[in-house]
Amino acid sequence: MTVAHKVLQIRDVIRAYLPAIVFVVLGVGLGVVFASLNSVLGPKPRHQRKATSEPYESGLPSEVKKTMRFGISFYLVAMLFILFDIETIFLFPVAMQLKTFGTFALVEISVFIVLLFVAFVYVWRRGALEWK
Repeated sequence: MTVAHKVLQIRDVIRAYLPAIVFVVLGVGLGVVFASLNSVLGPKPRHQRKATSEPYESGLPSEVKKTMRFGISFYLVAMLFILFDIETIFLFPVAMQLKTFGTFALVEISVFIVLLFVAFVYVWRRGALEWK
C-alpha cells in the first residue's frame, strides 16, 4: 500500500465523518455564542432578594437547610424506582403488538415479569425500600 493510497483512505474516512463533525462544531459554537450573548445582553438583577435565591422563590422559609444531606436510602429508592420504571416501559411495545409476535412473545414477557417480580421481592426483603 502506497502513501498516496493511505492518504486517500484517510480522506474518505474524514469525508464520511464530516457531517457529524460539522454538527458538533455548530452545536458547540452556537452554545458559546448564545451563552456569551446572554451574559452581555441578558437582564442583570439590581439587588438579589433572599427569597429569589431560595428554591421555589416562594418567600416562605424553607425547612430544608442548604447543608442538609439526604440519606443513602433516598438515593437507593430513587435508583430502584428508575430501574423498575424503565424496565416496565419495555412491556408497552410488546403489549401493543402481541398478536403480531404471537405466543413466543407472551412467554418471553411472562418470564420478564417473573424475573422483575423476583428482583423486586429481593430488594424488598433486603430492606432497600425501608425508610429509616
